[in-house]
Amino acid sequence: MKNTAIIISIFILSSFLVHGQNEVDALRYSQLSTGGTARFMGIAGAFSAVGADISTISTNPAGLGLFKSSEFTFTPAYYRAVTDSYYYNGFSSDYKGNFNISNAGFVYTMDVAKSSNGKGFQNVQLGFAMVRNNNFHKRVIISGTNPDNSLLDAYVEYADGIKPENLNPFDTQLAYETYLIDPIQNTLFYSNRAPLYEDGSIAPVDQRITILSEGYMNEMGFSVAANYADVIYFGGTIGIPVIRYYEESIYKENNTVSSDTIYFNSFRKFDYLETRGSGFNLKFGLIVRATDWMRLGGAIHTPSYFGNLRDNYSSTISSSLNNGDSYSWSSPKGGFNYSLETPMRAIGAISFIIKQSGLVSAEYEYVDYSSAKLRSHGYDFINENQAIKTNYTSASNIKIGTEWRFGYFSLRGGYAVYGSPYKGNINDGMKSIISGGIGYRQQYFYIDFAYNYSFSKEDYYMYESENVSVDPALIETYTHNFLLTLGFKY
Repeated sequence: MKNTAIIISIFILSSFLVHGQNEVDALRYSQLSTGGTARFMGIAGAFSAVGADISTISTNPAGLGLFKSSEFTFTPAYYRAVTDSYYYNGFSSDYKGNFNISNAGFVYTMDVAKSSNGKGFQNVQLGFAMVRNNNFHKRVIISGTNPDNSLLDAYVEYADGIKPENLNPFDTQLAYETYLIDPIQNTLFYSNRAPLYEDGSIAPVDQRITILSEGYMNEMGFSVAANYADVIYFGGTIGIPVIRYYEESIYKENNTVSSDTIYFNSFRKFDYLETRGSGFNLKFGLIVRATDWMRLGGAIHTPSYFGNLRDNYSSTISSSLNNGDSYSWSSPKGGFNYSLETPMRAIGAISFIIKQSGLVSAEYEYVDYSSAKLRSHGYDFINENQAIKTNYTSASNIKIGTEWRFGYFSLRGGYAVYGSPYKGNINDGMKSIISGGIGYRQQYFYIDFAYNYSFSKEDYYMYESENVSVDPALIETYTHNFLLTLGFKY
């Protein structure tokens, strides 16, 4: 089997053992797609050496140092995620939309210059902003006919050697109580009611899973920045990220053959997971006006420390057997408290300012996903943290963007590539973003519009055990993000 241990740890635990905190959770909250104003998003977020946009509170807070006046911004957005999946002979497509606030905040600029010769400190800025760093709204449907095995085959392997009263209350015990798996008499081994042909060969089963996720990662940033001689700008941010994640998955199998032997007609497994928590981080940044036409920028983000994450979860299995019997069994309501440390980030950037006509900017971000860590007072997470180190790697995120002004109007465009977090090509995980936007600015008011399109793909494994393998489903995700910013200077 191809990379069985890796596949098990990454993909199965996320869908069928939803009560297990694992490397999938660590990656979900470590990968960021920082939101912001429509101007920021219009050039794909390549702003760390540009500045004078409130979104830089979450990327390079030195950007606040370029503000010459105080400002308030508000950015509503509409986000739509479309997913296509391919699994054996099946194709499915679905989508999920969400109205949200991508960014809102203000900057207060204080003039501290003691002389008019342009030397010394010129301005100090205080800022606050809320930014959306992740949007979890997505609906995925995967369906096809599996000719090789059933989820129950994997459940038999999970259950073998365990007394019925000690089975996992969130999966194998549910299958046992609904007569989908049965102990073989006088042993600790199990059989299941997956259908077979009359000659004993495996019969195909129709499989389908629907995964609905909702929620967000928002971050509130409190920043201070300063402008020294209109040459050096530096700043810092205290970030408070907030996680709200909800997932419901419905997995279903249908029998494709008729038989006098007692098999299942169908069974259905429902899983629910809710995660809530908050954390903190620090960001430090610097921008240097190297020449009148070139700026250099850099920033360091400490790891985000989530010390109070809480998972609530539950599962239910319902079965229908071909002898007319039907059963249903639910797990207890589970809960677990734990903490998470996400990776630190390093950013380097350069921008070229073409007088008052426009700009071109590029940004590089380095993040090592293998450095994330899970912790808890009641559990050591040794295996899960080792899986993070084994399965994930460092990634490079590259953003480029441009803006051109025509009187009161501006045109913007950008492109970004977020590198794959997976080691050894065990999955894809790379994401590409294309952006564009327009803007209109007066002395005390501006309005901007942006559109971001992203594409990514990855493999998803329905289940896996030591001796049971299943072909992966290919999931392609396309997102559309529409943003409108209203800004006021004072």
